[in-house]
Amino acid sequence: MIYRNFKDTQIAEVGLGTWQLGSADWGTVNEDDALQILQAYVDAGGNFIDTADVYGMGVSETIIGKFLKTSAKELYVATKLGRRHDGSNGWPQNFSYEAMERQVTDSLKHLGQEQLFLEQLHCIPTEEMRSGQVFDHLRTLQQKGLIRHFGASVETSEEALICLEQEGLASLQIIFNLFRQHVADEVFAKAKERGVALIVRVPLASGLLSGKFNSNTSFGANDHRNFNANGEAFNAGETFSGIDFKEGVKLAGQIKTLLPDERMAQWAIRWILDHPEVTTVIPGASKISQVNNNVEASALPPLPPETHQKLRELYDQQICQQIRGHF
Repeated sequence: MIYRNFKDTQIAEVGLGTWQLGSADWGTVNEDDALQILQAYVDAGGNFIDTADVYGMGVSETIIGKFLKTSAKELYVATKLGRRHDGSNGWPQNFSYEAMERQVTDSLKHLGQEQLFLEQLHCIPTEEMRSGQVFDHLRTLQQKGLIRHFGASVETSEEALICLEQEGLASLQIIFNLFRQHVADEVFAKAKERGVALIVRVPLASGLLSGKFNSNTSFGANDHRNFNANGEAFNAGETFSGIDFKEGVKLAGQIKTLLPDERMAQWAIRWILDHPEVTTVIPGASKISQVNNNVEASALPPLPPETHQKLRELYDQQICQQIRGHF
């Protein structure tokens, strides 16, 4: 495993996303399996885990908290706030300081920590980011010692650029993959200039870039790849990166022909890591084998420049215009 700088810390360039471990929106992962997935990730050299308070409404955080009690290795956990429904207020009206402190306190309890390593805004409305008040609240939480760093998870390049104007921002979490290549053009240079870490989510486009799906693949009723395939529940970009599933299968097949061998998922992650501005990529996993496959990307050599060029040409000519949702 290779490690990259996150402020004053070294974190694994392949992290672990844990949306799946909340047993919501991806089907069910039982607690024992979830703990084994976390252990497999740490055994492979990983030390950066990303979660959110709404992944199973505390389930993912609580499982991670149990794991942290048993791990001798120093681990860095990032969580998120802002999408939880709190009583009569609910999203998106829960951005007062009191509401945000309550959400942080709950995450601390779930994780069994006295301070959060990284708290991130969780794809909140653009106008809330633009007003800047939420960042003042995060600074207050930081001053109180409840959080060490703060960042933002965003849906669009516009939102990323808004956040990059905020002093003290430690990280941006963005969708960036072979189906979302333009983000590098719009955001990366500014993030580097500001010294802001880039955390890449949806690296495999909800599994499309694993090359394992075909046009007849189906998903369970409680899997977002079923109920949000066209953005019915939340931004389409979070599911298949906003690409129509059947078109995505075809495009993934074309991408696969440009890669060095059959390890499509690993090369798709390697492609992301070839961008030096990226700090870490956070593929999720519902099986130990997926953890091991994802981590393998860190040991692969960089893709040749000519491969990068061909992949970008395919993106510009056939992929970019097919993205749906706000991006």
